[in-house]
Amino acid sequence: MRHDEQIPACGDTARCRCSVEAVVTVDGRGQMVLPKEVRDRAGISAGDRLAVIFWEKEDDVCCVTLIKAAHFNGMVRSLLGPMMEDISSEKQG
Repeated sequence: MRHDEQIPACGDTARCRCSVEAVVTVDGRGQMVLPKEVRDRAGISAGDRLAVIFWEKEDDVCCVTLIKAAHFNGMVRSLLGPMMEDISSEKQG
């Protein structure tokens, strides 16, 4: 995998499906409420930590993604692992 390749949000396009579940409003203090149905479906509870990921194109943030912090480390490892292997093999070759 080249470092400039696009990486799908889920890491595996064969199993990744995107859908709009809700539209939320940001209030004057910058806060928003995730509807109960969304929290229940995603298994998000009070006190859970979420990583905020920006998807940018030409210095414009087009998407903001929330990923459960508990899953984030594994996702980063699976995305960066092949890149690190490529870098390691380039140094040896």
